[in-house]
Amino acid sequence: MDVLDNPVWHALRETQRGHAEGGSEGGAEALRLQPDIGPWLALPDDPTSESWAALAELLGPGGTGLLIRPEGVEVASGWEKPFAGVAVQMVATASSHEPQLEFEVLEEADVPEMLELVASTQPGPFAVRTIALGTYLGIRRNGHLVAMAGERMQPPGFVEVSAVCTSAEHRGRGLAGALVSALVARVTAGGGAAILHVAKENTGAIRLYEKLGFTARRRLTVLGVRAPE
Repeated sequence: MDVLDNPVWHALRETQRGHAEGGSEGGAEALRLQPDIGPWLALPDDPTSESWAALAELLGPGGTGLLIRPEGVEVASGWEKPFAGVAVQMVATASSHEPQLEFEVLEEADVPEMLELVASTQPGPFAVRTIALGTYLGIRRNGHLVAMAGERMQPPGFVEVSAVCTSAEHRGRGLAGALVSALVARVTAGGGAAILHVAKENTGAIRLYEKLGFTARRRLTVLGVRAPE
């Protein structure tokens, strides 16, 4: 499998190991992102029954989290799937020409505002320490944070653009596009390639990302899983 087919696993096992829980000296069977950073779980490319058992031990009885895997993946016996969705994985293959807007690098002091913006726009999982995963950029209007986007999982050679959101009253003004373009330029300058994941039903966002130079690579399944009781 390509690292992009199992991005959370390869990020947590290699480039972002310091944010992971689980694993062993002989090779990790299962990993999870520290819970106050996010709900993401990770299994090897070819998970075994031992991998699922290790993940169950990490979560505890009835514990829950999110897995992103190739389509068609099945959970082990005794596990539940309270949620399943399909995400389109996109890779930046060309530079965009979005207008340059004034933005700022967000810091820990901005997290309460970031959480408020996420709560009102629902771009996806974002926790109190998600900002630890990378650089987050924001745009303010009249002193209020109205748009943001940032870096999340970083499998080798790639950086995921995530938490792209704009408050309802400021949409349609190119704020999100400008932030995504700025992040892509930052990732490219560092020698990597930007990726992102978007729900397959969100056709408007997919069109925007195509305009910004992203190309659809493949579909992945996002699973909410619950460990056996």
